[in-house]
Amino acid sequence: QQTSTTLYLGDFFNFGKKEEQETTPPTPEEEAAQTGYVDDEDPIEKIFGIFFGKKEAEPMGMKRFGQERFPEQYPAVLDEWADPVEGDDKEMALLRPLLKNTNLETRNLRLTYDANRDGFDPVTFHSKVDKQGGAIVFCTTRAGIQCGGYNPKGWVGYGEARGSIAAFLYILGGKYAAAGAPAIKLRKVGGPGLAQMDLPESGPSFSPDALVIPLGKDGRVARSKLGSYYERLPDGTNSLFGKDSNVQLRDLKVYHGVYAEGEYIPFTDAEPFA
Repeated sequence: QQTSTTLYLGDFFNFGKKEEQETTPPTPEEEAAQTGYVDDEDPIEKIFGIFFGKKEAEPMGMKRFGQERFPEQYPAVLDEWADPVEGDDKEMALLRPLLKNTNLETRNLRLTYDANRDGFDPVTFHSKVDKQGGAIVFCTTRAGIQCGGYNPKGWVGYGEARGSIAAFLYILGGKYAAAGAPAIKLRKVGGPGLAQMDLPESGPSFSPDALVIPLGKDGRVARSKLGSYYERLPDGTNSLFGKDSNVQLRDLKVYHGVYAEGEYIPFTDAEPFA
């Protein structure tokens, strides 16, 4: 039996090399762990990588921008709910699930303003809430509707519009809450602008019309018109109060986060570009 001795050009360059075994390429996670770089398969970034090198997982030791690290740079989550936090009272526990992916998600809460205790007055309101950071507003109408909103930027009383894409309105329970969900949340729409009208002569005002509680001479009045700045309800209803655009409140409360003495509190000054 004859044996072929024909040589090919490729054999010349591979002469003396052992046949290489096939190996499984590392996953992006394994590659990042071994090299400190991450490959997310983005073709544009690959082109830039040819000239500037691969994208590092933690450039110069700094973590990358993302929803987990900066949750309030993204719209409110609608179908995830925060876990209970030790120390919450009954009412705080009712509101806690709404704070998923906010700066208050795991922070203890404190009641800073209670209109029945402190008065339905805008001056008193601002004396209690200004420069305390982000907050959740909770009100109950005389018809029993429990609703409110999350203000990520808080109040400072400078008469400005404070923007945030993470702001939202909510209604606890009721027909609009999905099965098993504690509430329905309505996102900010049309970009972050005018999420909160921070007027010293008024109480909480989520945009110029979505949820406005003037206080003062208007007493316990609250107004709501959805659609322009915050989402409408799923059936097209354009008020948090159902068929009513104006209601009387039974109570109004504001909860802020608890910060240690000397701890940095975000958003305690003007937001000129909000």
